[in-house]
Amino acid sequence: MSTINSVLGPISAADLGFTLMHEHVMVSASGLWDSYPDLLGPDPESRAIECLKKAKAGGVDTMVDATTFDLGRKATLLKTVSKASGVNIINVTGWWLDVPRFMWGVGVNQMAREFVRDIEEGFRGTDIRAGILKCAAVFEGVTAPLETMARAVARAHVQTGLPIMVHSYPTGQVARRQIKIFKEEGVDLTKVKIDHSNDTTDLEYLTWILDQGCYLGLDRYPGRFVSPHMRTVTMKALIDKGWAERLCPAHDCICLHIHNEQPDGSIPKEHDFTKGNPDQFLYMKKHVIPDLMEMGVSQATINTLFVDNPRRFFGG
Repeated sequence: MSTINSVLGPISAADLGFTLMHEHVMVSASGLWDSYPDLLGPDPESRAIECLKKAKAGGVDTMVDATTFDLGRKATLLKTVSKASGVNIINVTGWWLDVPRFMWGVGVNQMAREFVRDIEEGFRGTDIRAGILKCAAVFEGVTAPLETMARAVARAHVQTGLPIMVHSYPTGQVARRQIKIFKEEGVDLTKVKIDHSNDTTDLEYLTWILDQGCYLGLDRYPGRFVSPHMRTVTMKALIDKGWAERLCPAHDCICLHIHNEQPDGSIPKEHDFTKGNPDQFLYMKKHVIPDLMEMGVSQATINTLFVDNPRRFFGG
């Protein structure tokens, strides 16, 4: 059985348990935790621990933290939170969307080497190693800087064998270009998960992605633009088409984020993302799974979605 780099060290794929495949303990900006921690609200470490303790008590065993360097990754925070809560956390290397101007000339092989170091040696100054790769694109498509990062992630995958999660934009069918890049780089598409795919109900497009061999991250709940109900209806339709073994539901939930000042000058106790999903990492347990079962999805299929698929995706 394969082993996976968690923030506490290697774990067996067999020990993942109930897994959420795209979440965030914290999203901010690179270096914000160290330089301006008060923007994250009072006592953020304790709040993050409490948040994940609730998730663990509700039956969540593992989560993939999709927070890259440019999204404010703080690996030591993840280690502390994982140890205190009992939730396994697998952190990414790679890049999201914020490629600063001064990095636009960086080379593919340069970045691939950096990502491989995160996997094999650990994030700089720590012994915490990445367990999955990530790249991204949105409505502008795969811009030149983002193509550099996508190809670097692909080359790091080829060298290390780690799977790839892909922030994509289904409304623009951006995964068509992302998958083309992966094919050019020799990526094993059965180790690729195209995320945020439930931001559309376009079954033809989603089936095309699955036909390429990829997994689908149905990981925006409750989400915007597409209602939670229609997201679940779309998932059920894919299950009925025989794709249950390639679907990975999650939330893209954020535990810690900047608490924005209000017009009256006050600072709210909760950030905006929590207001939109007060159930946080348990929304799936409290709403989506009951809805799926009411639609006729069996407990065995629920286990496939949340236990078997993550294990298989990581090579177990």
